[in-house]
Amino acid sequence: MEIAWDIMKWPLLACLVLPGLLVYFGLHIVRRGVIFVDLALAQVATLGTAWCLMRGHDVHDLHTHLWSVGFTLVGAFIFAMTRAREHHRVPQEALIGIVYVVAAAAGLLLLSRTTEGNEELKKMLIGDVLTVTWDEIWKTFLLYTVIGVIHFVFRRKFFAVTFDPVRAQAEGISIRLWDFLFYALFGLVVVSFVQIGGVLLVFSYLIVPAVCANFLAVRFGVLLALGWITATLASVVGLAASYQFDLPTGAAIVCALGAMLVVVAVIARFRKPV
Repeated sequence: MEIAWDIMKWPLLACLVLPGLLVYFGLHIVRRGVIFVDLALAQVATLGTAWCLMRGHDVHDLHTHLWSVGFTLVGAFIFAMTRAREHHRVPQEALIGIVYVVAAAAGLLLLSRTTEGNEELKKMLIGDVLTVTWDEIWKTFLLYTVIGVIHFVFRRKFFAVTFDPVRAQAEGISIRLWDFLFYALFGLVVVSFVQIGGVLLVFSYLIVPAVCANFLAVRFGVLLALGWITATLASVVGLAASYQFDLPTGAAIVCALGAMLVVVAVIARFRKPV
């Protein structure tokens, strides 16, 4: 039991305290209908990392991290400027898909010029939450706290731009400015968690709890609570299964989230959202 705790304590702590902000962003993302924006931003950030690797920098250098953040901010600017109006012939999801594919292709071209490119690409995709350290957790949690405070202070504008953009525009709120701030902060969250859990786990924490919550509720407070409960239960089950059956940790949590979605979808068939 002591050995299990020594191995799993930091992954457990990371999967309990860090996904909460992803769940919050996931509710915004689902409502906006830009489901794959986190994959695109993660891929744009990876492009920044690939550029630094090709130039001879180490993946853990501050220089590399700053370049990744810089590339992410460029992606945030693109998504803020290309937000499609209602009934527009080109949906924003199409543009997000194009950014993802081009960034992925460019990243592969850059990584093909490095010796460790394939290994880094694999790590960015599947991550390795089992090796997370206390130092990574508290730094990421501090960043998430700052971002959470910003969203709380300006919650009226963020909610208006996401849930009622017509009214926001009528009130004189700059849609593009607040969209950029939303995507920039969201990009920082994605980049930081991708380094811990990989792209697949980030996408799952972002979307699955939000979808589960929307099956069962309507009010935002209830949606957020249900999303957090879903993420917590799936984290515990996935980590337990990973340790018990010697499975890849990130993949086990993703599958646990998928199983939670099936259960919630069945429950939703027999009850009305609250």
